[in-house]
Amino acid sequence: QVQIVESGGGEVQPGGSLRLTCAVSGIDFSQYHMAWYRPTSEKERDLVALVTNEGVSTVVPSVKGRFTVSRDNDKNRLYLQMNSLKPEDTAKYSCNAYKSGPPGGLLSYWGQGTQVTVSS
Repeated sequence: QVQIVESGGGEVQPGGSLRLTCAVSGIDFSQYHMAWYRPTSEKERDLVALVTNEGVSTVVPSVKGRFTVSRDNDKNRLYLQMNSLKPEDTAKYSCNAYKSGPPGGLLSYWGQGTQVTVSS
């Protein structure tokens, strides 16, 4: 049974920091690409950051310089360090594990999300 559980969310003032954690079990974590998503007014899930199974990471321009994504394959954990938070970062952040599956297919698993609220 695949389990993906996010934690670390909360309420923080603008300029503050949070560290999100995604704990994964039931799959070979090291083989999966991992990503963080959050909803926007236009998309149910909008990519925030990802790190490939080879450890190559990237973040979207809106969070570049503020957010850092990383993974620990020994602990089966994905992290998102969020600094200099802004009110517009307020969202429920979800963790996604994915890789190519059967020919033409995709294996993709999602967590329930963790709420981040940035407010003064």
